[in-house]
Amino acid sequence: MSADTTLDLGLTPPKASAIPAVDKARYEGRSACVIGSGFGGMALAIRLQSAGIATTVIESRDKPGGRAYFWEKDGFTFDGGPTVITDPPCLEELWQLSGHDMAQDVELMKVMPFYRLNWPDGTNFDYSNDQASLEAEIAKLDPVDIAGYNSFLEYAAGVYEEGYVKLGHVPFLNFKSMLKAAPALAKKQAWRSVYSMVSSFVKSEKLREALSFHTLLVGGNPMKTSAIYALIHKLEKDGGVWWTRGGTNRLIAAMVRHFERLGGTMRVGDAVTQVHTMGTRVTEVETESGFKQRFDAVASNADIMHSYRDLLGETKRGKDYAKALSKKSFSPGLFVVHFGLEGTWPGIAHHMILFGPRYKGLLEDIYDHGILPQDFSIYLHHPTVTDPSMAPAGKSTFYALVPVAHMGKLTVDWDEVGPILEKRILDEIGRRLIPDIHDRIVTKFHYAPKDFSTDLNAHLGSAFSLEPLLTQSAWFRGHNRDDEISNFYLVGAGTHPGAGIPGVVGSAKATAGLMLDDLKVEKPE
Repeated sequence: MSADTTLDLGLTPPKASAIPAVDKARYEGRSACVIGSGFGGMALAIRLQSAGIATTVIESRDKPGGRAYFWEKDGFTFDGGPTVITDPPCLEELWQLSGHDMAQDVELMKVMPFYRLNWPDGTNFDYSNDQASLEAEIAKLDPVDIAGYNSFLEYAAGVYEEGYVKLGHVPFLNFKSMLKAAPALAKKQAWRSVYSMVSSFVKSEKLREALSFHTLLVGGNPMKTSAIYALIHKLEKDGGVWWTRGGTNRLIAAMVRHFERLGGTMRVGDAVTQVHTMGTRVTEVETESGFKQRFDAVASNADIMHSYRDLLGETKRGKDYAKALSKKSFSPGLFVVHFGLEGTWPGIAHHMILFGPRYKGLLEDIYDHGILPQDFSIYLHHPTVTDPSMAPAGKSTFYALVPVAHMGKLTVDWDEVGPILEKRILDEIGRRLIPDIHDRIVTKFHYAPKDFSTDLNAHLGSAFSLEPLLTQSAWFRGHNRDDEISNFYLVGAGTHPGAGIPGVVGSAKATAGLMLDDLKVEKPE
C-alpha cells in the first residue's frame, strides 16, 4: 500500500510519533500468554510485545488466524474468516507502536463498490462512500429518501463518535462505568434497533434493508441490535472497505511476522488444555503436548464459553461464570460454501448481498424460531474480481455465506443437511448470476456450525460469540479483565466492544491498557 493510499479517503492515520512511548524498563522480566491467534489475539500480543513484555501466543490449529483461517485447494485460496476490512488506521497503529510501517508487510487494496445489493426482482444497489454515486442509487429506489439518508448519515456520525471513538477502546469493568456512558447512549436512542432507527429516516423498504444489514456481519439481528451499531455506516464511509492482497490470511501472516520481529513467540498446533490458578491468580498454562509454562498474566482470545467452562474448568470461577454464560443469547451460526469456478466474472462485485424474498420473517426464523427456512439471504464473496491471485489463471474463487440458527436452537444433522443446503445455495446463485454454475465448479466444500464448534470450540457453533444486544454490550459483555481472577483477561468477540475486525482490534487496545497498568514493575523512589 502506498504511503498516501489512506489519505485518498480523507483519513489521517495516527503517526508513530503521536503514540506515547512506553518505558520498556517498567516491564523487564514480565511475561504474558495469549491463547488464540485470531485478529484480537494477535493485536493484543503485538501491543504487549511492543511494550517489552515477553509474550507467547498459543494456537491450537495448524495455522494462525482463528476464524481467519484459510485453505488451499486445487490452486484456489479460500479464506475462512472475515473478508471486510474497515478502519485501516486501527491496524496500522499496531506497527506504529514500534516505529514500523504496516505497508512493508501487507498490501491493502480498495474495494469499490463496497457491496452490491441484489433483490429477487432484479434490482441492484451499489453501496459505496461516493456521495454522488450513492445518492444516484438511492434515487433509483425513491428520490425522496435522499434527504432522509443524509439525516441518517448525521445520526451515524453521532453514534460513531459516542460508541466507537469514545467507548470502543475503553474497558467497562464495573456498572458505574456503564452508568457514566448511559446518558450519551440514551440521547442517541440506543434502546432502538438499527432497523427501527433507519426506518425513521427512510421509507423505501429496500433502502431500509441496505442501511441495516451490516449488523448481520457481526452476528446481530438488525431488528434487535442496538441503533449504536449504525456507527458501522460511518466507519465505512470515512475509512472505506479494503481487501488484503492474497487474502485476509495475509493480514494475519503479517501480524505474526511483525510479532516475531519484535521478539514474540508463536506456539502453533498445540491446544491449551488448562489454565492453572492459585487462589485468585493464574499461575501456569498447560497444553495438549504436555508443555507447561508460568506467566505473569494470561489473556484468552478463545471462545468465551470455552475459556471459562474448559480452560478454567477446574476453578470455581470458571464453573460459575460458564453457568452464567449458558443463560445468555449467542449469535447465530453460519453455513459457508467455498467454491472455485472456471472462468472470470468481472460483472460480479467483490461483495454481494443476495437478499431473499423475506427480511424480517427470515430473521425471526433464524434468531427466534430456530428453524431452517426454505428461503435465505446470501452474502457472496468474490475476491478474484479485486485480486486474481486468489485463483489459478482464468478461474475464480467464491464463497457463499448464509446465517443459520446456532446448534442450541437448530438441532439438525449437518452431515446430512449440509450437502442439501449447499446445493440449494449454489442453485440460487446459478438462478440469479451464473446459469451454468454446476458445470463450472472445479472444487467446492462447505463449512457448517458443527465445524465452528469442532475446529474453533465455538459454543453452540456460534460464529460471533455473544449476540450483540444492548443488554449484552459493554459492562454486560465479558469483561476485558476477569472480576475475580486478577491476572486473567479476555480479548476478541466475547468481550467489549464485540465482533468484527475493528471490534476485536479495539478489544485488544482496551485489554492491553489494563495489562500494561497491572504488569508495571514499580521503580524505587
